[in-house]
Amino acid sequence: MAYTYKTKGTCSRQITFDIENGKVKNVAFFGGCHGNLQGISALVEGMDAEKVVSLLKNIDCNGKGTSCPAQLAKAVQEAIS
Repeated sequence: MAYTYKTKGTCSRQITFDIENGKVKNVAFFGGCHGNLQGISALVEGMDAEKVVSLLKNIDCNGKGTSCPAQLAKAVQEAIS
């Protein structure tokens, strides 16, 4: 199933992704640090959704209280809840 998430408090504006059989697929960030976000997308490709949440949920960017990876974790958590 395809999901779209509007980020809050980050340079990226939106994340799209799929969850297929409990695995995260096709992650794409819009806005933000393109190279870093491509790397995150590649690293989580095919990863168990719950693992993505547990690995990324507490990452902070420069004291913002969130980050692009943390926003991905939040989006995935909402999608699987």
